[in-house]
Amino acid sequence: MSTSDRSTGADVLARARLILAHDEPHAFDAVVPAIVQTSLFTFSSFQEMSDTYAGKKSRNVYSRTTNPTVTLFEQKIAALEATDDAIGFPSGMAAISGAVLAFVKPGDRIVSVRHVYPDAYRLFETLLKDWGVTTDYVDGADHAAVAAVLPGAKLLYLESPTSWTMEAHDVGALAALARQHGAMSMIDNSYATPLFQQPVTLGVDLVIHSASKYIGGHSDTVAGVVAGRTELVSHIRRTICPYIGAKLAPFEAWLLLRGLRTLPARLKAHEASAMTLAQRLSDHRNVTAMHHPALAGPLPPGLTGTSGLFSFVVDDTIDIPAFCDALHLFQLGVSWGGHESLVVPALITRVQAAGPNSALDFGVSDRMIRLHVGLEGTDALWDDLTRALNEARH
Repeated sequence: MSTSDRSTGADVLARARLILAHDEPHAFDAVVPAIVQTSLFTFSSFQEMSDTYAGKKSRNVYSRTTNPTVTLFEQKIAALEATDDAIGFPSGMAAISGAVLAFVKPGDRIVSVRHVYPDAYRLFETLLKDWGVTTDYVDGADHAAVAAVLPGAKLLYLESPTSWTMEAHDVGALAALARQHGAMSMIDNSYATPLFQQPVTLGVDLVIHSASKYIGGHSDTVAGVVAGRTELVSHIRRTICPYIGAKLAPFEAWLLLRGLRTLPARLKAHEASAMTLAQRLSDHRNVTAMHHPALAGPLPPGLTGTSGLFSFVVDDTIDIPAFCDALHLFQLGVSWGGHESLVVPALITRVQAAGPNSALDFGVSDRMIRLHVGLEGTDALWDDLTRALNEARH
């Protein structure tokens, strides 16, 4: 699908509601699909088993490879991402590593936008580096800089909006650069979800999600998913999942199906509350910088909305540990995407991610604080923030 064929944000939301509201008839006429909690599936005859193993017949054999509950979740994600297929993983990092390892080999080079998810950075800078895979980090908004480092690269790894600084890129233009230079493109789409961004329609080859975030939405499961063209997803199924064993379990898939049903309503609520709080914080006397995609200028093509995640920088009159400890509704915790509001100070996670002199630290200061705005109510959360800022001022 070309960029000119993209659906509007309203069209995508309407289509998503239809996808999420209707399934094939379920067992016992249940309105909710069953959890097929089994490790294996038996055959009715020797011939059926023989044909299956010979590749003449396709069916469930063992839940390490396929399972009906997991398949239903994968079909929903593929439909939401407007692509052919998807494959579930037991975590977001399993999805990232599974997608990368399926296509990158020793001696290859990756080009990555800066400010990627810290564990993705650690994957590139530890395991992959030890295997002889090198990574160049570049500002995704600087297309000339991206084009300059792409020749000879195997993979362009994207994240938009990015972790911590929430930089939103022209994903279609970056995907076009990758194609021009013969590189594959992947994107972590966890922030926007398929409701606010469908990267395959912008030309990206594979889309990755930490399904633990908004897709699950209840902070009660850890999962990941990769979506894309049939041949690419099938390659991951053949080369990664059977041998590494990184496969989504049926109970987690069932929880994700539950979470998907309310994703449109939840995401709009997160977006509205976060936007209000970000605007108010931008005017606060102790806030020196705001990192929210919608407040940095017009959203780039293909990104039709934002979520509940943003960051801001405070001046040196705010004692950040005291601020975090003074919060009541915002809890100290990693991850995001659930009903609860969370706060994470960069001075802790930045050092854990890569050290103060690493490439990950472009523009990320110790004075930065990341918020995930939950569903507790905008005014109550604002009162919590302003009270904590007042108490932390020295």
